[in-house]
Amino acid sequence: MAKGMILAAGQGTRVRPLTKYLPKPMIPIMGKPVMEYLIEHLARYGITEIMVNVAHNHHKIEQYFGDGHRWGVELGYAYEGIREQGEVVPKPFGSAGGMRRIQDFSGFFDQTTLVLCGDAIIDLDIGAALHEHKIDGALASVVTLDVPLNEVSNYGIVVANENGQIQSFQEKPQPSEAKSTLASTGIYIFEPAALDLIPPPNTIYDIGAQLFPQLVEQKLPFYAQKRFFNWIDIGRVSDYWSVLQRVIRGEVAQMNMPGREVKPGIWVGLNTNIAWDHVSIEGPVYIGSSVRIEPGASIIGPCWIGHGSHIRTGARVVRSILFEYTRIAADMRFTDMIVSPDYCVDRTGETLYRGDETAQLRWGDARA
Repeated sequence: MAKGMILAAGQGTRVRPLTKYLPKPMIPIMGKPVMEYLIEHLARYGITEIMVNVAHNHHKIEQYFGDGHRWGVELGYAYEGIREQGEVVPKPFGSAGGMRRIQDFSGFFDQTTLVLCGDAIIDLDIGAALHEHKIDGALASVVTLDVPLNEVSNYGIVVANENGQIQSFQEKPQPSEAKSTLASTGIYIFEPAALDLIPPPNTIYDIGAQLFPQLVEQKLPFYAQKRFFNWIDIGRVSDYWSVLQRVIRGEVAQMNMPGREVKPGIWVGLNTNIAWDHVSIEGPVYIGSSVRIEPGASIIGPCWIGHGSHIRTGARVVRSILFEYTRIAADMRFTDMIVSPDYCVDRTGETLYRGDETAQLRWGDARA
């Protein structure tokens, strides 16, 4: 079979403030971290030995996933950091550099390895991808997805010949300059020999920017696979908002609302306090455990109301996501927002922090 590698050491700067206290793979979708969906998917295909490289906020990943036995897999962690003035600080070694460190440490990658970025949800047919990699006799393969020409500037674009052999890469080209519409999805398949090309340990080295051009230059068997599958990437805050809207509307397979459906399109967790006759709720809406919704409040879905939240009288929440323990003040209007006890972000990424005197909106921490 194959081994697995999840890249989880990045800082997630483009999705701040979601990553202010969380590493990017821990961003929740329907109450579950993104990385949990990846581990479940690998397990479905019998990939049960999985290494994860970690750095920023690494404890949160390690404490949540532990050794992986809950998902029927074995998980190992490789921390990337350095000592500065007596303090240990996170310092990622790049996607390729991190794999090389693991390989030099133990020789873990002794068979075909599937590499995934820890911040996207996929439903790729992994069995078919591994089979194609083998049939091609590839040293390395990149799984690509055909994207509309007007969207190529959001992606790393892969240029391959008719046999699928990769000729070159274009990083976020303008549509007029794009030589292809195949986007790299950050899903890679490597043979152990590919890792020998990465410079020795503690060199910062990136798979896409450095290892791949090296494979092309040396004319090694390096292939693009063109596949049809769902690839839900959370590159920006606006992506996170729109992904959750899609998921809550039921448009993504294998992602079902938790809780109990008490009215069409309205799901609730345990121990909720909702004045049903005096509130207006239009689904799809999930209301987590121990949520309180006061009379006169209204919610228009798709909405996710995290556990322990409190929506005061007269407040109106529209197409928004409330993280756990968020209190929305009386008569406030939150539309197309992501709201936590400390900050709120609109769908374009514009952020307000609690306590900002200039903000028109009032919200806070429901625990106090």
